[in-house]
Amino acid sequence: MEKQFGRVEVISADKRTMSNWDMFATWVGANANNGTWYIGGVIAAAGMYTASTTLIISGLVSYALLALASFMGYKTGLPMMALTRASFGLRGSFIPSIINIVQFIGWAAANTFIAAISISVIFKDLFGWQAYTAGGKAGLVIGIIIMSLLHLASISLGERSVRMIERIGIVLVFIFVLWESIVVFQHVSLADIFAWNPPAKVRISSGAAIDILAAFNLAWVTASSDFSCFTKRKSGATGWSFLGANIGLFWFAFIGLTATIATALMNNAFDPNDSDPSTIASKLGLGIIALLVIVITSTTANAVNLMAAGSALTNMWHKVKLTPALWIVTIAATLVSFIPLWFATFLDAFILFLDYIGMFLGPEIAVFLVDFFFIRKGQYALDQFTKVDGKYWYNGGLNWIAIASWAVGIGLYFVLKSVNIISQTIGVTFVAMALTGLIYYVATKLIKK
Repeated sequence: MEKQFGRVEVISADKRTMSNWDMFATWVGANANNGTWYIGGVIAAAGMYTASTTLIISGLVSYALLALASFMGYKTGLPMMALTRASFGLRGSFIPSIINIVQFIGWAAANTFIAAISISVIFKDLFGWQAYTAGGKAGLVIGIIIMSLLHLASISLGERSVRMIERIGIVLVFIFVLWESIVVFQHVSLADIFAWNPPAKVRISSGAAIDILAAFNLAWVTASSDFSCFTKRKSGATGWSFLGANIGLFWFAFIGLTATIATALMNNAFDPNDSDPSTIASKLGLGIIALLVIVITSTTANAVNLMAAGSALTNMWHKVKLTPALWIVTIAATLVSFIPLWFATFLDAFILFLDYIGMFLGPEIAVFLVDFFFIRKGQYALDQFTKVDGKYWYNGGLNWIAIASWAVGIGLYFVLKSVNIISQTIGVTFVAMALTGLIYYVATKLIKK
């Protein structure tokens, strides 16, 4: 009897229940949330022209990669971390799985923290408590606990509950964004927003903006197949996923961007630490209802975050099923949500987090996309994904070419950061990814010969 390494469940055609609309709504909802708003506020430090341009470029490139990765799930019926067994090796897939667990727990924690800020502002308005933005922490701590309970409820039914949450969230988000847009443009014109220049001491370059956005956008690439393996049609996995993710990004990040600049103009002061949606909504006088919507819509993104982290955990810990895995990562995300309290500001913790995501994630994505589309020509042997000494066992379960290429990619990220002509203009993330993919392709071809 052949030795088996773990278990991999291929989603058969009869179990694929996600329509094109479901895929579209999932990815709109994944980006239509307070984290995306916050990203828009952060890149406001580049100025409106630079921020909006980099937003479009990064979104189109990143979600083209998401569409490709999503196709992998549709073609094979496997979630993304299981798919990395073919490129990194059965044991080597633990590397991207660990990265995915860490990054999606981190994103869930970041969204939880931002939503908890809203709850602290609500407690200020209702009970007179000091909000987190004014130095208070009690409301924030209670807010983290409340959000965590909501997340546990949202993921309790697995993929089905994610779909339900996304459908509800997309309606709430639509109403809120319209409301916010009306309020913003009642006070400040679009011409004024485009004419505004950030203070020199906080201004960021186009390259820095691209790297911030790339780290944010690329995170979803490694979750794409976790949903596309349930979709009925290729168009849902590719075109509708691409469209949904971009609409969610452009829509909500643009609102965060314009609202942050509008608030700076109205108050005659700009502080990147005030980019979170709760602070902006409070300064615009949107009231408790707006803050509640911010809280509720955070569950739309976190449902996807936690689903991806749970799926990665099942790839590593073969005996645990998806639902218990979701509970484990949700509890972990709750604990991680308290970490920003030890930093001077949430923004400091957030930017540090993004740096590490871009550094580790970009090269990983480059390796598994090049492996599937260029080396394997879109053909994976599904019966080999659990076989010890099989096609994807490589050397003791590790594909050292993939692992070495990934490690070199991380090194390139560091090196390119010091090359100003790249880091200050186009950013280093996509350049490091392209070089990593090329290195992996060439090395694989040479060694095979």
